[in-house]
Amino acid sequence: MKTFRFAIKQIIPLLFSYLFVGIAFGILIHEAGYSALWAFLSGIFIYAGSMQIVMASLMTSGVPLHMVALMTFFINARHIFYGLGFIDKFRKMGWKYPYMVLTLTDETYSVLCSIKYPDDVDEQKTDFYIALLCHLLWIFSCTMGALLGQMLPFDLTGIEFSATAFFVVVCVNQWRQFGSHIPAIAGFASAIVLYILLGADSFLLPALSVSLIVLIIMKDTINMQMKGITYDN
Repeated sequence: MKTFRFAIKQIIPLLFSYLFVGIAFGILIHEAGYSALWAFLSGIFIYAGSMQIVMASLMTSGVPLHMVALMTFFINARHIFYGLGFIDKFRKMGWKYPYMVLTLTDETYSVLCSIKYPDDVDEQKTDFYIALLCHLLWIFSCTMGALLGQMLPFDLTGIEFSATAFFVVVCVNQWRQFGSHIPAIAGFASAIVLYILLGADSFLLPALSVSLIVLIIMKDTINMQMKGITYDN
């Protein structure tokens, strides 16, 4: 019980983030014509945070499902890189290993990286409880948003713009706080160039691919900038 209470304390800073973004997704998925059941299942199996908000807009725009899946992979590919440091730790958790991989989000990653375990709590159980509680909170938020969308008495037409506004805020915030601007510049430049070359209907996946390649090639430079190290000319 002490371990469970300790895990709850660690996720308190994440509560409002999960609640507001999850509810926003639920409302969007309802406005897209899908029931609360789809919001519930999306929270369980997709669990992609901001990507689910994008997914709602893409589905209403008639984007093919395979395109949505590929975009989800590219946008969340960062998890592959920063999740490598937890492979050995999660493997020791036995049957919980696949679930820990599925539920490693940006928020849980930041908590697990900074957490300091007291001597009287179980480290593996703490990690599992953090992942499980965050996942349950997200499922609840998505479902609640869809149910609220059914009950709200006013027209929500245009709420899909909240996805654009959300990503603008995220972009600005990461530009200000992230130690390296290379990822943002790579994404912006590849999007503009390929939009001009390929047009609005075909530029997105190639732009994501180019951005990912640039990040892989320049990963050492990005890591050094994140640590405050610069090259001497």
